Amino acid sequence: MTTTPPEPAAEAEAPLSDEQRAVRTRGYVGVLLLSAGVGIPVSLVAFGFLALLHAAEHGVWETLPESFGYDVAPWWWALPWLLVGGVLVGVAIRWLPGHGGHVPIDGLGLAPVPARFVPGILLAALAGLPLGAVLGPEAPLLALGSAFALIFVRPVAALDDPAAKALITVAGASAALSAIFGNPLIAAVFVLEAAGLAGPKLARVVLPSLLASGVGFLVFTGMGAWTGLEISSLSLPPVEGPERLDLADVLWAIPVAVVIAFAVRQVQHLGRWTKARAVARPLEYAVAAALVVGLCAAAYALLTGRSPEDVALSGQGLLEPLASDPAAWSVPVLIALIVLKSIGYGVSLGALRGGAIFPAVLLGAAAGVLVSGLPGFGALPAMAAGMAAATASVLPFPVASAVLVVLLLGPNATAMAPVVLVAVVVAFVSEQIIAPQRAQRAGRTV
Repeated sequence: MTTTPPEPAAEAEAPLSDEQRAVRTRGYVGVLLLSAGVGIPVSLVAFGFLALLHAAEHGVWETLPESFGYDVAPWWWALPWLLVGGVLVGVAIRWLPGHGGHVPIDGLGLAPVPARFVPGILLAALAGLPLGAVLGPEAPLLALGSAFALIFVRPVAALDDPAAKALITVAGASAALSAIFGNPLIAAVFVLEAAGLAGPKLARVVLPSLLASGVGFLVFTGMGAWTGLEISSLSLPPVEGPERLDLADVLWAIPVAVVIAFAVRQVQHLGRWTKARAVARPLEYAVAAALVVGLCAAAYALLTGRSPEDVALSGQGLLEPLASDPAAWSVPVLIALIVLKSIGYGVSLGALRGGAIFPAVLLGAAAGVLVSGLPGFGALPAMAAGMAAATASVLPFPVASAVLVVLLLGPNATAMAPVVLVAVVVAFVSEQIIAPQRAQRAGRTV
């Protein structure tokens, strides 16, 4: 007589974690649906904001000089426009709710933005950025995405739960940022790393962010074709580069990243010095900072014979000519560009309003072109290393910095990825070493 062996007892299912239970709840599914819905109107607002910035910048720096008979803006062109911009930004900081948005030297802000802050943020951004502030549009865009996400959701859902409110805020910020970086993944990575998320909580927050970014990017890519309006995003043209790196490219990236990290720290020190004095007198320092930028732009134009626009503005429009023909930029011109734009960038970080990423990318690219004459250091690897080191030093979000620069490189991304990663790591570590040492020296002198 044969006996059937007893079947093995079914393995007990592992208990669900708090995050797993949260994702399966009806409330979380509702947040995902709201995130997808928010991506559409927030992207429309962001597209309008960027189209307006682009039109204003094009009019001030190209159309108007041509109407006065200038092939390029004359050396003094930046001064009156920046004076006007400084006054208007100072008014927004001094008298409007929200102080025109957060101070750029403080990094990216992800806190929910009340609707009453929107007028001040818009005034500071539209008055400062197209008129010459050495800052990018990503910070006000992030704030507008956060504010309008909550505005659009309010009639549909109360969002009494602070966690749900925070998720919608992140989703709105991601949707707004997706086009300015030219890729929805970059926006999601920046927002998530800025929020300091890790572990199981990352999965819960990343889904609304990715969903809103993807939907928002679809709207962005369609709006230009439907409306005929243009926006400016951070991008590089297709650039011919080596199929693979040489050892010298990787080795040179190490000291270059250290030097760039140290230089960026000096620019940030100027920004913090300016911010400390602008707190008590925001209008006066906004005007003063704008005039410093104007003087730097004028000095650059007089020294080089080029447009003062190179030193003013965020620098995103200068990436294409710099990357397309690096040999056309002489060493004296590159040195003048880096030094004078860095000064304008530093005072803008402390007294004006905007984002810190775009000028850092441009300055890193210019520094890369400058050092590309080193033995065995190619122009494209040098630019990649410079952009990666500068971005990681300014934010510093190492993962987002690496993703941003790699995707900027387009067809050359795979070949250039090693030098980008080396530069990001070296710059990030150098920044972490420099900062505590400077703080200790400052403490001893007090």
